[in-house]
Amino acid sequence: MTPVRFAARALLGYTFVRGGYAALRNPGESADAVRPLVERVSTRFPQVPKDPATVVRATAAAQILSGVALATGRAPRLSALLLAGTLVPGGGLLPHRGEDATPETKARQRAELEKNLAVLGGLVLAAVDTEGKPGLSWRARRAARDARKATEHAAKTARRSARSARKSTELAAKSAREKLPV
Repeated sequence: MTPVRFAARALLGYTFVRGGYAALRNPGESADAVRPLVERVSTRFPQVPKDPATVVRATAAAQILSGVALATGRAPRLSALLLAGTLVPGGGLLPHRGEDATPETKARQRAELEKNLAVLGGLVLAAVDTEGKPGLSWRARRAARDARKATEHAAKTARRSARSARKSTELAAKSAREKLPV
């Protein structure tokens, strides 16, 4: 892993470990932000906990584990994808509603939303980064091409063998006819 990738993943992972730890210790503020989403989702899917604090804690635990995995380079693409998925339930991409919000509060919320969108962009880049190695789709296309070439080669070899066998049979038959007494 290059030093730049290592540093970028460590910084991105640290952000989620720190944020996840804070949300795990004090889920109250984030729970208020995700309450409408949790209520909407839990009515459609009964498996989802109805308590927003529980959802925030589960999301925080996922952020800590995935953040550590991303920072240490363990399954970085999967970790980045999981972290991107935790941004919404964690309240990072949800607008905070409030009629009594001051212009300063609205500005701070907007800045946080923009920061989270930038982090989401970094996570998407980390999720598709193959470190210069071929991706899965390239490997699948390459395997299909190699299989097609191997099949064509096997077919060509079989045709040559059949032609050679046919010639050998014809020569053996001709030789046998010549040796037979008339």
